[in-house]
Amino acid sequence: MMRARGFTLLEVLVALVIIGIALAAAMRGALSLTGNAADSRRMLLATIAAENRLLELRLTRGQLALGQTSLDCPEGGVAFTCEQIVKSTPNPFFRRVELRVFYRDADTQRRYAELMAVLPTT
Repeated sequence: MMRARGFTLLEVLVALVIIGIALAAAMRGALSLTGNAADSRRMLLATIAAENRLLELRLTRGQLALGQTSLDCPEGGVAFTCEQIVKSTPNPFFRRVELRVFYRDADTQRRYAELMAVLPTT
């Protein structure tokens, strides 16, 4: 009696389903890592944009008017929006400056950086 060797069609289909599920999980993981890398890049660029704005304020040594302003602060090809809040301090020769950097996507706005500094007034 001769016995047939090889795989049945059912065994091949089960193997293909298992491989397909494994590949789908791997793709999902890769897409997740890609999204995290883009977020990390934006966070780094937003921090640099906030530091640059604080350096501008330090170097200009202008009178810091109390209040809140919003301005564009692009960095590295990414269009960020900087929100600058100037508050008084107990010492009248210093102002507290808070900077928040936002990135607006198609329908959402997310804060990527926030810095605070105390700057002298002139």
